[in-house]
Amino acid sequence: MNSSKKEVIKFAKMLNDTKLSALRSGNISIRSKNGFLITPSGQKYSSLKEKDIIFINLNGEYNKKQRPSSEWRFHQDIYISKKNAKAIVHSHSTNATALSTHNKKIPPFHYMVALAGGTDIKCAKYATYGTRELSKNILKALKNRSACLIANHGQIAFGRSLEDAFELAEEVDNLAKQYIKALVLGRPKLLSLNEMKKVLSKSKTYKRG
Repeated sequence: MNSSKKEVIKFAKMLNDTKLSALRSGNISIRSKNGFLITPSGQKYSSLKEKDIIFINLNGEYNKKQRPSSEWRFHQDIYISKKNAKAIVHSHSTNATALSTHNKKIPPFHYMVALAGGTDIKCAKYATYGTRELSKNILKALKNRSACLIANHGQIAFGRSLEDAFELAEEVDNLAKQYIKALVLGRPKLLSLNEMKKVLSKSKTYKRG
């Protein structure tokens, strides 16, 4: 478990280092036996120690002396409903958050949208942070996808590893930035459903890097 805790700390610090999420915002988790390890609530990532990383089982039980991220419920629900989710990155990244305040999805303006698993990247409806209602909205937006925006909040991405999830979160923010710039020029031309299906087929074997 210690190596998994170290990995959570490493990527939590990267939220700040890469400017994907500022200060204490956002959270990181990784699937662990019968549960998951998650960052604590309201603690600077730069000061994280292994003892600060909290284990929560899939029933939502944890050591009450510890304070997990206030968002732990949607991590729990994603791990329960998405068997292929091994790690989750939630961030308040600038561009994805800006787009989310307009309750806008990212449409197929660029073929890289397919990296999230669908023909667009949806925006989950707003609900108060940390609530089961927000979890339900996120799961709906993540149907057949591994990333989504969260209205007036930010974005979430999951993957087979923290490296995969983090890279996808970076890509989602980059796509949001490009889409915002495209909107400044007017209405961008979107790729057809047929073309996106071709890209989705190819992306199954796509290796980043």
